[in-house]
Amino acid sequence: MNLGFYIIMAAQFFSALADNALLIAAIAVLRDMHEPASYEPLLKTCFTLSYVVLAAFVGAFADSMPKWRVMFISNGIKIAGCMLMFFNLHPLFAYAVVGLGAAAYSPAKYGILTEYLPARLLVVANGWIEGLTVMAIILGTVLGGMLIKPELAHNLLTFDFPFIDTGIDTTAEMNLAVIGMIYLVAALFNLHIPNTGVDHKVLKKNPVYLMHDFLHCLKLLWRDKLGQISLAVTTLFWGAGATLQFIVIEWSKVGLGLDLSKASMLQGVVAIGVGLGAVLAAKLISLRQSIKVIPLGIGMGLVVMVMVLVRHTALAIPLLVLIGMLSGFFVVPMNALLQHRGHVLMGAGHSIAVQNFNENLSILIMTGIYSAMIMAQLSIYAIIILFGLFVAGLMLLVKRRHEMNQKQFDSVALLDNTRH
Repeated sequence: MNLGFYIIMAAQFFSALADNALLIAAIAVLRDMHEPASYEPLLKTCFTLSYVVLAAFVGAFADSMPKWRVMFISNGIKIAGCMLMFFNLHPLFAYAVVGLGAAAYSPAKYGILTEYLPARLLVVANGWIEGLTVMAIILGTVLGGMLIKPELAHNLLTFDFPFIDTGIDTTAEMNLAVIGMIYLVAALFNLHIPNTGVDHKVLKKNPVYLMHDFLHCLKLLWRDKLGQISLAVTTLFWGAGATLQFIVIEWSKVGLGLDLSKASMLQGVVAIGVGLGAVLAAKLISLRQSIKVIPLGIGMGLVVMVMVLVRHTALAIPLLVLIGMLSGFFVVPMNALLQHRGHVLMGAGHSIAVQNFNENLSILIMTGIYSAMIMAQLSIYAIIILFGLFVAGLMLLVKRRHEMNQKQFDSVALLDNTRH
């Protein structure tokens, strides 16, 4: 890997770090406003909706100009959302603006990998980007929590620049200013990302055309024999991962007797496992071998059900690390395969937009089903069993679908015959 790749990684790390710190800051603002507790998960909904609603447009936008420029503009939108919250726009609306920037950023950050690197390095590159993203999630959450601590906030607020009145007088304003600076650091890295030299399509301005083009790409990827398998796996993974976050919190309270702060730490344990799995996949699995990891998805669903037997934190930690490792190990090669097939079929930005649409729609649907089960007062243990069976069963269906496809074509030969 050369210097350009590490600049891409640095830009992604700081942007994701700020995203996760901002979520904690936004929750703190909602609590300062004495808004209902139900507003807090709505932050995630407002953020995610942009990925689904704008999927037809952000892919075309990402393919219309150099990816570094798309990433720079997207970080600018995130900074604007952060500033809107600073100037007292309601956090739900401000965080939705940040989600708009994130939706535009995603096709560029993944798409540039397919333009910048050969196919043989995509699994390694995805291992890096997933590992750094997990680290950003953990550190961003920690940073957000530290910034709202009264003692640290007081020390930062008492610091004054000579002859400059910053106008920062509250903990919330100080948090948002620090996070805005982190976004700015990410934007500066964006400016130094090398141009890949790939030709770009002129952005069409007709929304009807863009919708038609997006639906065409959606059908194209789902009909592709390798694309449909990798897309099904990554779609399930992100929906299941978002739902598992809420399951871990409730299970920690009911089964382990932990409060919210400690339950959140267990979420970090899962994230650590995902990072470890991503690194292992990058080292051990090539693009040609990516399909072979599908059985690990079945295994993850079965291992999740072991949670109902655990009553002690000392046992919960290694179990959650294992669940995370299985997740990271099987999703990183699938992600690389999906990027490769999408780049070959329709262009990197379009394919990542299709991927984001499916994955975030899965998040909305699966977390909605989880909420409905909670409202129906189902036991968390029953939910865990149903969740595990659902994931394992769906992965088994994906495996069988691939076996049927294998009877019609040779997946390795298909990879070898592409232009990469």
